[in-house]
Amino acid sequence: MKQPIIILTGPTAVGKTALSIELAHAVGGEIISADSMQVYRHMDIGSAKIRPEEMDGVPHHLIDVLEPTEEFNVVVFQSMAKEALNKIYGASHIPIVTGGTGFYIQALLYDIDFKEDDGNSQIRRELEHLAAEQGPQFMHDMLNEVDPESAKAIHPNNQKRVIRAIEYYRLTGERISAHNEEERQKESPYRFLYYVINTDRDKLYSQIDLRVDQMMENGLVDEVKMLSAMGCTRGMVSMQGLGYKEILDYINGECTLEEAVYILKRDTRHFAKRQLTWFKRERDVRWLNLPEFGYDRNLVLKKILDDVENERWS
Repeated sequence: MKQPIIILTGPTAVGKTALSIELAHAVGGEIISADSMQVYRHMDIGSAKIRPEEMDGVPHHLIDVLEPTEEFNVVVFQSMAKEALNKIYGASHIPIVTGGTGFYIQALLYDIDFKEDDGNSQIRRELEHLAAEQGPQFMHDMLNEVDPESAKAIHPNNQKRVIRAIEYYRLTGERISAHNEEERQKESPYRFLYYVINTDRDKLYSQIDLRVDQMMENGLVDEVKMLSAMGCTRGMVSMQGLGYKEILDYINGECTLEEAVYILKRDTRHFAKRQLTWFKRERDVRWLNLPEFGYDRNLVLKKILDDVENERWS
């Protein structure tokens, strides 16, 4: 029989964290973070990381497990999350995957095979050399010629993914976008309930602005200064996160603090919109629209628990 798993996601600042704790207490669950930034130590304020006292005794996985100098991507997440799942099932608990990185959730839920290798192929080395000579736009144009769908999905500045997609095509003759789409159509190896929390747009945007203001009050500038002093640079994966690259630009004198905060709020709103677009494309999603529950978290929790009971998990 397939093992159970609950997904609790939604756009940034919608209120996933508090609900996930209540749900974990109610079903005997442990939480796996599907967040690309909370995995890093020392990056607490900008990632809106849950504090130990907020965990309320609920075990959390994939939080504070890497240094900011280490790389984190979907393949690393998938491996770590599977290890966490085994521990949770071994304790006869229910895993609750919460966070806003939809691609990570999809990779875990459908056990997507990304065809990773050791990264030492001659083709990859040649492409990396070409990228150093010609620049990111040249490489992105090259990708667009062989795999337009991947080119649409991958930003030109994400050179690692651009190079990997070109390399995959040259090695296999197959577009990596086609391979990944086939993987997405697989049946999940889990029994799952997949929830997306949402609220009305104006309220969400107001909550995003408030969160950014709170981050600034809590010392985001000092946190980024500390990371910079530790040797963290704009080119690192960790420093690409919202809140970090904007404040780093301010610290480096590329904009004023007011401009950095404005850009952070604007880009976080855009990010939330992209998150919702992603979740709308996913299969078997159950939407929890907060206005329909009168913004009462207890009613939202009751809805989830009713579904769990109907699935006969508890």
